[in-house]
Amino acid sequence: MLDNVIDNNYYPTEEAKTANLRHRAIGLGMMGYQDALYQLNIAFDSQAAVDFADQSMESIAYYAILSSSLLAKERGSYSSYAGSKWDRNLFPQDTLPLLEKERGESLVLDQSSHLDWTEVRDHVKQYGMRNSNVMAIAPTATIANISGVYPCTEPAYKNMYMKENLSGSFVIINQYLIDRLQALGLWNTGLLNKLKLHNGSIQAIDDIPNEIKTVFKEVFEVDARFILEAAARRAKWIDQSASTNVFTRTTSGRVLGDIYQTAWKMGLKTTYYLRTLAASQVEKAGVETAVACSITDPNCEACQ
Repeated sequence: MLDNVIDNNYYPTEEAKTANLRHRAIGLGMMGYQDALYQLNIAFDSQAAVDFADQSMESIAYYAILSSSLLAKERGSYSSYAGSKWDRNLFPQDTLPLLEKERGESLVLDQSSHLDWTEVRDHVKQYGMRNSNVMAIAPTATIANISGVYPCTEPAYKNMYMKENLSGSFVIINQYLIDRLQALGLWNTGLLNKLKLHNGSIQAIDDIPNEIKTVFKEVFEVDARFILEAAARRAKWIDQSASTNVFTRTTSGRVLGDIYQTAWKMGLKTTYYLRTLAASQVEKAGVETAVACSITDPNCEACQ
């Protein structure tokens, strides 16, 4: 579908059209990474989440590159393929040793893989690639909201936030959290009011077990280094780059410097916005505000 867009697109300038048709770059990404962690019951700031980021992106890269090569077999390689990294058998993960050689020092990054790439490499060697670039993870904020998942690869921003439209004001609550609390028989009006009191954070609510608190941290309760390490492990499979916001409570220049130096040492290509707590607050929900959670569930006391 993305390759078809290149041919069917409207180009405002002849130069843009020429470049696109020559290089045929696309950017296949992902969204709903936090949703996957919730479903797997994995905390965002854990080694298991970092490993999942690595392995899931490796799978996406494997099939994205193979699919582009299959398209090349059907439709032909892009016209500037000769001499490219693909043509020289340099896949994204192969460029990490080149970066280390350029810097003269090793990256602080696990460069292992879990799949056998022989089939993909052999196919690319024989048929080439349809697209010069294949992967890029965009912020996906709008389409993620439309699809009902969390944007790109970010942690949950809040477990509860206010949404306003022509119908009025609504409190949106993390549905995965509600489901877990309902399964334990903990979800009721009293707990809902405590959530509102703490503006969505569950870390100070004694009624909630610690294993749930660990999984359902809000983004400013997650150590930024785990966000960066997951992004770096993911980035080794991406031929372009990824939207990676840095979230931190601190205003310390020293800590911020350490965060960005850590990203550099891991070989992370780019970061996106730096978001701090003071500039990122959302409206606090009032107790009288309508709730939008499991409103179709007649057994949900909070919704009633």
